[in-house]
Parts: sequence; structure tokens; C-alpha cells
Amino acid sequence: MSKHHQVLIIGGGTAGIMVASQMLKKNPKIDIGLIEPAKTHYYQPAWTLVGANTYDFEKTARSMASVMPSGVNWIKEYADKLDPENNKVVTKEGNEFSYDYLVVCPGLRMATELVEGLTEAMDKGVVCSNYTDPKHTWDVLKNFKGGTALFTMPTTPIKCGGAPQKIMYLADEHFKKIGVRNKTDIVFAIPGGVIFAVKPVAKTLMTVIDKKDINIRFFHKLVKVDAEKQIAWYEMAKDLDAGGCVIMSDDDSKTLDKEIQYNYKNVKTSTDGDRFGIYFDMMHLAPPQAAPIFIANSSLSTLDGWLSVDDKTMQHTKYANVFGLGDSAQLPTAKTGAAIRKQAPVVVANILQLMSTNAITNKEYDGYSSCPLVTGYGKMVLAEFDYSKEFKPDPKLKQFPLMINDSSKEHWRLWLLKKYLLPYLYWEKMMKGIEV
Repeated sequence: MSKHHQVLIIGGGTAGIMVASQMLKKNPKIDIGLIEPAKTHYYQPAWTLVGANTYDFEKTARSMASVMPSGVNWIKEYADKLDPENNKVVTKEGNEFSYDYLVVCPGLRMATELVEGLTEAMDKGVVCSNYTDPKHTWDVLKNFKGGTALFTMPTTPIKCGGAPQKIMYLADEHFKKIGVRNKTDIVFAIPGGVIFAVKPVAKTLMTVIDKKDINIRFFHKLVKVDAEKQIAWYEMAKDLDAGGCVIMSDDDSKTLDKEIQYNYKNVKTSTDGDRFGIYFDMMHLAPPQAAPIFIANSSLSTLDGWLSVDDKTMQHTKYANVFGLGDSAQLPTAKTGAAIRKQAPVVVANILQLMSTNAITNKEYDGYSSCPLVTGYGKMVLAEFDYSKEFKPDPKLKQFPLMINDSSKEHWRLWLLKKYLLPYLYWEKMMKGIEV
């Protein structure tokens, strides 16, 4: 079967639905096809809260049919091959769809195979992840009896860079509540050298780390998980870019210098060649993440396998009638729904302009993204920034009730924003094509 659409969108997540609904609002006559096999659409930002038992998982799910804008031809299939030379997409089912304009936004995939043993360890016993099963995270936290609670993240780009630490702050408070915190060491092992790239936010987070007495271990590159022995194995890279290394000895307190260790805790560790192992009684991690294979295998991808688009216009770097946004795009900013909120209008404006004048608009995406960093039950910091990595609050958000003057500081009103206002804006405004 082959069918032609004016605009073909791959992906029915935040990006795909926003682009389709905004486009139809501006021109209801546009013929849009949207390729998306999933029957359910999830509001993933709330999964952190689900993992800490303060949001109902069922409330994060709605049927895909309920968010699909009316007038869109929903193609319930998997995209499999991209053929931009001939303006067509082939699905796994073998159907061909051609287009005048293509919007690629299928999100990313969990690439657990990039860390040895992780696929087997995930969702088994004490290794959990809000990225794949937040209800299981809550089971792990609920049943934790003390020991080493390890929180960690991969070296790949991930959705919402703050998520691996939000659940850690909530876990700390939960452990206090159930009376096991005093016999627990919380360790946050991360591949980089800073807790967050935006300075005022990092400053706030370090005070949270101090208050909660958490050990951060920098430059830890996760390479293997041994679920049976409950050891996470790391390679140490003092400077990941320069490839410099830090040598570990059996008595790691001597060699773990201040630069790679903050608030040292003497947890059980081990070495194996140049690998350094941390024993854990529970572990929460963000799995490594990658672009979908059909993008990586196509002429649309960068060397790293992500979708190659212009940072500002969202237009593909080689094919003028292809645009990309969201998590699968190679953009030097955090992968969040907040970023998509600013990317979608640029894509829509550019495609509509191309249709009428064969040129794109001067609308540009500045790299805006935001990470609502939950720092405890009832507390949050809102990190907003752009390509410059400077703290840049969005004036549009400032108009909302609940916002505070300095969102780089912890505040209960920001927690209410995260728990109540943002989900409402998502379902009732963003999904319906209303620009917020």
C-alpha cells in the first residue's frame, strides 16, 4: 500500500501531537499523516513523582486516540526505513508513505545493551528506573531496609538530565520517614564533573546535597551491572573529553581526591583491572539512551545516530523539506517537554511558510529547555536555560500563578506547579495546539 500526505509526522509523543495540532489550528485543510504504533500516550514528567508514590501512574496515561487531533490520518504502524531522496517512509508492515514535508520526532529508545548486564538487571529485584517502570521504583524504595542506595546515570544523552537526581532527593526523605535513613549511605555516581550545568541551579543543588548528606562521585562512567552480586562497575574518566584517567587503589579513600569526590562515604567498593565497583543494596539509574535505529540507519542521521537538524531552524541539515524536533534531534540542550514547547512553533511556522513561499521564516529556537528539579516532597527548583547554559527564566511562565521571583531556589509553590499546573497545561493546552 502507498499513500501520499502533504505533511507526514513520525511519532505521536509530545512533539508529534503538538506539531500536528498547532498546524491544523493555523490551517485546518492541511493533509497530515502521523505514524505512531502506540495505543497509549504518557505524560512522562510525572513518572518521577510516581516512583516516590506521590502521583498516580494511571493518571499519566491517556489513550493515543484521545490526544490525536481530529483531521489527522493516524497510521498505527512502526516507521522502519527513511528514504528522503524519494520523499518516502516505509513501515515495518511494508507500507509506503510519501510526503511533501516530513517531521521526524519519534523520541528516543532505552539502549540498555550499552551497559553490560543492564538488560538482565533492569526491573529485577533492586535495580530500578523511573524511565522504564516507576511503579517498580516505588516497590524498591518501599521495601528498602538500609545499606548503600546508589543513584547513577549513563554517559549518553538522556531525557530530562535532572531525573536521576530528583528521585534520589525524594528517596532520602522517604528513608527518613520509614526510619532507615540513619543506616543508609546515599551515593550519586555521575559521569561529569558538575551536578548541573547551570551555575545558580548547581549552587542550590549542592546545598540540598549538603543538607541531605549525599556522597557525589564525579567522573564515573557506568560500564557494567552485576545484578547477582549487586555491584555497579565504572571506568574512571577524570576528563571525559581529554580521556585522562584517575587511578584507583584498593584503599580508595587515599586516591579519591576532592575533585572527584564530594562528601565522602566509606561504602563497600572493589577494583578489577581499571574498573571500579560500588556495591549497592538498591540502585536507581537512567539507562543509556539512543535515537531509534531507523534514524541511525538512515541518511538523516549524524555520526552518533541522532537526527541532524539545524540548531535554530529545526530544518534538516541536508534535506530542506525534512524537519526534526524533540528527543531524537541532535540539539545541544536538555531533552525535555519544555524544550519541545519552544521547538514546535518554529517547525510549524517554517513548514507553513515553505508551503506558501518556498522559504523558511526568521523564527528561531534559542535552545530553551527547563528541568523541574524536585528536591523533596513539596519542594522544587525550576532550572530554565538556553544554548548558553545561562539561567534564563521564560517570561511566559512568569505569568502563571505559582511562579516565584527566583526559581533557582527551592520553593513549595514550584512543587505545586510541577504536580498540578504543568500536567494541566500539557493535556489541556499543549496537546490541543494552544501555544503556552
